[in-house]
Amino acid sequence: MPERDSTKLLALWCILCIFSCIASFANAATDDHSEAKALLNWKTKLKDESKATLSSWKNDSNPCRQNWKGISCDESMSVINISLRNLNLQGTLASLNFTSFPNLQNFDLSFNKFYGNIPHEIGNLSSILKLQLSGNSFSGPIPPEIGKLTTLNNLDLGGCKLSEQIPQEIGNLRNLTLLSLLRNSLSGPIPEEIGLLSNLLKLYLGENSLSGRIPSSIGNLTKLQEIYLYKNNLSGPIPNGFWKLYSLTVIYLYSNRLSGPISPFIGNLTKLKELDLHENNFSGPIPSSIGNLINVPEIYLQNNSFSGSIPSTVGNLTSLSALILGANDLTGQLPQEMNNLTALYNIQLSYNHFTGPLPQQICQSGTLQRFSANDNDFNGPIPTSLQNCSSLERLRLDNNQLVDNITNAFGVYPYLNFIDLSGNKLYGRLSSTWGKCPNLTQLFIHNNELSGVIPPELGEASKLGELNLSSNHLSGQIPKELGKLTSLTQLSLSHNNFSGNIPSEIRSLSQLTDLELAANNFNGSIAREVGELKSLIFLNLSKNRFDGSIPPEFRELQVLEQLDLSDNLLIGTIPATFGMLFKLQVLNLSHNHLSGTISSIFGPMSALSTVDISYNQLEGPIPKIQAFQNFAALRNNKGLCGNVTGLNPCGDLEPKPNGQSHRIRKFLIIFLPLAILLLVLVGALYIFYQRARKTKSKDEEASPEEIYFVGSLEKEVTYQDIIKATGEFDDKYLIGKGSQGSVYIAELPTGDVYAVKKLHSIPSGEISNQKAFTSEIRALTEIKHRNIVKLHGFYSNSQFSILVYEFLECGSLDNILKNEKQAAEFDWNKRVNAVKGVANALFHMHHGCSIPIVHRDISSKNILLSSEYEEAHITDFGTVKFLNPDSNNMTTFAGTFGYAAPEIAFIMQANEKCDVYSFGVLTLEIIMGTHPAELVLSLADKSTTDDFLLKDLLDSRLCPLRKPVLDEVILVAKIAFSCLNENPWSRPTMEQVSKELAKPPKSHSEDQFHTITIGQLMRD
Repeated sequence: MPERDSTKLLALWCILCIFSCIASFANAATDDHSEAKALLNWKTKLKDESKATLSSWKNDSNPCRQNWKGISCDESMSVINISLRNLNLQGTLASLNFTSFPNLQNFDLSFNKFYGNIPHEIGNLSSILKLQLSGNSFSGPIPPEIGKLTTLNNLDLGGCKLSEQIPQEIGNLRNLTLLSLLRNSLSGPIPEEIGLLSNLLKLYLGENSLSGRIPSSIGNLTKLQEIYLYKNNLSGPIPNGFWKLYSLTVIYLYSNRLSGPISPFIGNLTKLKELDLHENNFSGPIPSSIGNLINVPEIYLQNNSFSGSIPSTVGNLTSLSALILGANDLTGQLPQEMNNLTALYNIQLSYNHFTGPLPQQICQSGTLQRFSANDNDFNGPIPTSLQNCSSLERLRLDNNQLVDNITNAFGVYPYLNFIDLSGNKLYGRLSSTWGKCPNLTQLFIHNNELSGVIPPELGEASKLGELNLSSNHLSGQIPKELGKLTSLTQLSLSHNNFSGNIPSEIRSLSQLTDLELAANNFNGSIAREVGELKSLIFLNLSKNRFDGSIPPEFRELQVLEQLDLSDNLLIGTIPATFGMLFKLQVLNLSHNHLSGTISSIFGPMSALSTVDISYNQLEGPIPKIQAFQNFAALRNNKGLCGNVTGLNPCGDLEPKPNGQSHRIRKFLIIFLPLAILLLVLVGALYIFYQRARKTKSKDEEASPEEIYFVGSLEKEVTYQDIIKATGEFDDKYLIGKGSQGSVYIAELPTGDVYAVKKLHSIPSGEISNQKAFTSEIRALTEIKHRNIVKLHGFYSNSQFSILVYEFLECGSLDNILKNEKQAAEFDWNKRVNAVKGVANALFHMHHGCSIPIVHRDISSKNILLSSEYEEAHITDFGTVKFLNPDSNNMTTFAGTFGYAAPEIAFIMQANEKCDVYSFGVLTLEIIMGTHPAELVLSLADKSTTDDFLLKDLLDSRLCPLRKPVLDEVILVAKIAFSCLNENPWSRPTMEQVSKELAKPPKSHSEDQFHTITIGQLMRD
């Protein structure tokens, strides 16, 4: 009986075990099914590219058995690892059901493109050990539910866009060894609860906007090895408990507002390997205990307010490779023990108050690469060890009191790229060894007492970009070998004793932006080759003995902003070509012998702010611009006049000697009435005579002295040539008329043909839109592009203004599309090429000019085509706007109705997106053959866009589309519709348009083409 009972019990136990196993497997299968469902549901919400990356995640498959990408499971077939690091995935976490993963231990989505908030439901990952979401675009706050993840030992949310405060619930994560919140937008204080993370080894909170003090509770983190709090707004002193964190190996506290002294207990952190405290408000002395930090290779204490001297104990740090102490209030002499620092590669002592000599053996081991000791009061000689310091890359000893013969103080440095010895008392001759430094890019030895000539060998330093030897006693001529320095951007030799003339080889310095040769003994005519330096921004040739006239080649200095030719012996007139220098801001021609008038020269120069033409022999009216309103800059000339205090008003009688005043008064009393009567009679006769002249043109030629012209390099055309070629602007030469002027064809006897635009005048004889005239000149001299019409020159006088352009044979796009024969010749390839040409020109205007330029009137009337319709050119720049980054660029309406962007009517602000919209309209007009007015209006109703087939919109006068141009026309149409987006900021830039048009288009079959709708193009 007992045996039978035991058998029954055993059988019962076996049955229970079987049922238990079945239940376990059933639960496992249920969990597995739940996890798969959650993952698949999440996948469906990701972007299409992300779905392709996760193609192994399939319906009716098992994530634990079918090797789903990034998924790992445990023995019970439960997901424990989701690792999708750096797969370019894009989407949110909102649709992921975290409750389906009760056993998940590792969740890693680092370095993808996830966005949106971190869901509160993330707190349901009850078994999580590592949560890594760094390198994404998650935003919003860190959810407080993060504090429920008490099993977590690694939390990395760095490099996202998280904001608001760090939740105090972070203190619940007692098992954390790593906490990284680097590079977010977190604000507020570091919570005191951070001190509860007693197992923390690494704390990364840098590059946020955290404020307040470092919490005192941080002293409880006795296991802490690395602390990164840099680039925040933390303030106040470092808490005392901080210096008891004896396990610390890395301290990064730089770029905050921390203050107070550094505790001498810093010396107790003997495991420290990295110390960076720069850019704070620390004060007091550098503690001598710093000499205990023998394992620290680099010490960064610059940009603080440390005072006192460098402690001698720094000599204990024999392994120190970088000692950075610049921009403090340190004083005294450098300790001799610094000669022990033989491993130094970087030492920076700049911007302090050090005195005495420099360490002579600073480079005794040959490891020194960077040595900066500028802006102190060091005296004595240059360190002798620098003579053989072949490792040297950068040397700054400027603005001290160093006294030494420079001739033999330096050697040859194969890696040296920067040296500044300016502002000392160095003497002797320049050594030829400087030319043997193959990587030298910047050499500054100005404000010293050097003498002798510039060694020709200096021309061998082929990478030299900046050379400043000014304010010395150098003499002789500029060696022609300096012409080999083709990388030179700045050359300053001012305030020396150089003589002779500027060598013609200077023309080779095409990158030169600054040329300063003032206060020397240069003589003769200014070298014409200076005018070939088209990159010059600053040119100073003052205080020399240059004679002759100003070279006409100066008109090519189109980007010049400051020009000083004062205190020379220059003669002749100020060249009319100065009117082409539209970027010129400061001009000094004082103390010369210049003569003639100036009124017509400076009119178009809107950037000009400061002018000094005093002490010359100039005469006549001054220009009516602000730059000429300072009498001190006009005085001592022959006869300038104008509405400026100190000058005679133009037209006034010359002042008479005092002895004659009574006789003049008597003469005026007796004869003035008779003179007035005589003038009335003469005036009446003159009016009668003028009315009788029926054959005389209203646009009678102005007197030669009123005419102003600037021609291009290629062609010099006289005023008389234009008048004769247009029959004094006879209508038979008229080829176009616009709101601002009429365009005539001018064919010269030489065979050259030009288009001449004469601006409309108003009855008073003044130009109706002088601003448009100057804007167009400025724009077309600024922009150089094959798809922009070329300006050859312009004229202006009191009666009219004209612009002389290149002539384009096929005329305007507007007229071509209206002409059946021309429209047929303007085939699909030529139309696509025209679209690309206009796009490239606008790309250059918006993104390739020093100041972005917006046309504001892109329309078919303002697009000209060359012969055979090969190239499209943008014309009519009278409405252009130069975009000022410091302005809101508000403006009045400009443009052509039907092409102007809709928002311009109410925001009245000029920007590139207005041109983009007009380009979209123009592009549709080119492929449709007519203005797309009705189509553009219908685009607002997106529900109807699928009713329009692309093939039905195209110009029916052309042959049916065939590949390969078919694909290009589809691309052009797609881009055109993207440019017509109602939201200006959703439109592409012209850079994007130009680059898209340059790519090979997507291939379409002819069958596909016949089914493409406008709606499809707008959605793609």
